[in-house]
Amino acid sequence: MIDEQRIVKVGMAELNIITGQGLIRTTGLGSCVGLTLFDPLSKVAGLAHVMLPSSDIAREGVLNIAKYADTAVPALLEQLLSIGAAKSRIVAKMAGGSQMFSFAGTGDSMRIGPRNVESCKMKLSDLGIPLLAEDTGGNYGRTIELNCESGILYIRSVQKGVKEL
Repeated sequence: MIDEQRIVKVGMAELNIITGQGLIRTTGLGSCVGLTLFDPLSKVAGLAHVMLPSSDIAREGVLNIAKYADTAVPALLEQLLSIGAAKSRIVAKMAGGSQMFSFAGTGDSMRIGPRNVESCKMKLSDLGIPLLAEDTGGNYGRTIELNCESGILYIRSVQKGVKEL
């Protein structure tokens, strides 16, 4: 996992793709969700670092489609299809969606992590993409990287060490 190989980095509220060999990585997943899509036959993968569940709340002038689950998932799928992935083979894995802080109020607006997870799952279901594995929830941060050859998702956290999905 720590070999000298190509690493594509994805920042917060960004998405990117990788083909062939290498890793695609994002760090700092707290309430954000790292959603990966992978076509095992064509060896193409993508990763979106989703910050918020719905673009309905967008306030920015130009919409950042990678920031919201409802726009990031279809945009990532389109990018993968444009470089040779087949929709029928694409599978998803995801991690993150923590509840990083506890609040006295139980208002839905403070449940960003769980709402991000729910929104990603809903969008995957709408698009007919199976979610093979997830490491979501809890109250700790994660760093994830997907191996573009094997499709293994590595999840690192201080609390849990390294986990493979």
